[in-house]
Amino acid sequence: MSDRLPPLTALRAFDAAARHMSFAKAAEELHVTPAALSFQIKSLEEHLGQPLFRRLNRAVELTETGRTLAPGAAEGFATLQTAWAATRRLQDTKTLTLTAGPALTAKWLAPRLFEFARLHPDIELRLSASLKVVDLRRDDVDAAIRFGTSDDTDLASYAARPDWVTPIMTPELYERFQTPDSLREAPLIFDDSLFNVAPGCDWPSWFRAVGMSFAPTTGTHFSQPDHAIDAACAGLGVALGRRPLIIKDVREGRLIAPFKVAVQTKARFRFICLPESKDRPQIAAFRDWFFAEIEKTAHMWDDFEIIPEKELRYS
Repeated sequence: MSDRLPPLTALRAFDAAARHMSFAKAAEELHVTPAALSFQIKSLEEHLGQPLFRRLNRAVELTETGRTLAPGAAEGFATLQTAWAATRRLQDTKTLTLTAGPALTAKWLAPRLFEFARLHPDIELRLSASLKVVDLRRDDVDAAIRFGTSDDTDLASYAARPDWVTPIMTPELYERFQTPDSLREAPLIFDDSLFNVAPGCDWPSWFRAVGMSFAPTTGTHFSQPDHAIDAACAGLGVALGRRPLIIKDVREGRLIAPFKVAVQTKARFRFICLPESKDRPQIAAFRDWFFAEIEKTAHMWDDFEIIPEKELRYS
């Protein structure tokens, strides 16, 4: 048996037949005749010196040798397909496939994308609102906006401004709760997602930031930050809102952030992409636009006292 790899066409025929467990279906997938596919597999068996399939009356099954080869062949073709797709993407300067979290997409990105489209009408943006972990080398994604404290090893990563939380409520609710102390009696809303991505940015920490020792335990809990903000907009209670997610509702008057104290988290939004892709025109264009949009509203919080959560842990 030779150590030299057999022809790629023979391995491809074997991979298809092993997946379908049918020479006829494999031939249909590869757009060849069953006789041609059978010939390729036969040549592979001769190259190997071992049978790969048992030919039954109306079916085939893998031999032990075939079962050993099949996973590696499948993985090899999947890797090749991924590499080919990634290489093809490098030639495309007009399409940008981006993923961002659902909350940021709903509360910050979507309302602004008309401006990106106006500035870059030649770029086709494909946006996936998802928290799914993506592999930028294997998945059909060019860039991602993610929130957290990851160091993004082996990626080009660009961090946005520090994130923080502060109480938000409707103007009507503020008429009843106009001081931090009055929030002891207010209906509070809890964003449970903060426990995972921004520990320490919770109601007890914020109350410590304003000099109060109060750890509320009752209120309405939400697993997603945009749902908590929407509930606050509806007047359900007072929520801790994260800076980028509350901007639109505060600017348009649905919510107010009356207490000028916020708790800063170590977690940030980051724009990430592959190092070799960072200068692709559509990626660079979106990255520059993203950070420029952030700066447009930075002045809204100039009068806030921003206290890092680490300073409040033992206070």
